[in-house]
Amino acid sequence: MGLILNAIIQTIVWYGFMAAIIFAAAGTIEYTGGWHYLGIMIAISIVFGTHMVRVDPGLLRERLKPPVQKDQPLADKLVVIPILLLILGGMGFMAADAARWRWSIMLPSVQWAGCGLLLAAFLFIYWTMRTNSFAAPVVKIQKDRGQEVISTGPYAIVRHPMYFGALFYLAGTSLVLGSWWGLAIVPILSLLFVIRIGIEENALRKGLEGYDDYARRVRWRLIPFIW
Repeated sequence: MGLILNAIIQTIVWYGFMAAIIFAAAGTIEYTGGWHYLGIMIAISIVFGTHMVRVDPGLLRERLKPPVQKDQPLADKLVVIPILLLILGGMGFMAADAARWRWSIMLPSVQWAGCGLLLAAFLFIYWTMRTNSFAAPVVKIQKDRGQEVISTGPYAIVRHPMYFGALFYLAGTSLVLGSWWGLAIVPILSLLFVIRIGIEENALRKGLEGYDDYARRVRWRLIPFIW
């Protein structure tokens, strides 16, 4: 019951905060893209949270923990903060671009395609989480949960599929919100992910038995055939 209550409270607080950013930046609540985005995100969160309570409460408990934790490497703390600021600030920029400044003119069909991309990104992220029950939001070795190397599913393609899915999530967010300029945030976020992957790889190689062998078998870190 405590896990369910925690999930409900965090969902309300998080999306209330997100709505405040989006509509304050837009300068109006009559912003269709903002309502579509929030509706999709809330629906996904409810379905995902309800499902994870039943099939993998341990992972859900980890995902609900704060993005900065005491057993997290300092380097990861220093990089996760700008990642969060970029994502949240990026949403505000996209909303302002589309609804306040009107720099971007986007066809509704493209925004609906963004909805499809957003859903596809979350399906990929869900696949990643169902494959890896240790997909915590911070860099750490979960010895208390018996963490082991995962090499199946999306992890047979790239070593860090969660970040791969996150890039498409942000691109979908930009399209749903109606901002062409918001797509420029994707390569910036990619650079931050590259830095964080280096931190994560260092921790995994030192603390997780068998990770070196896995890294030799799966060559690509983030994007297949590129890096």
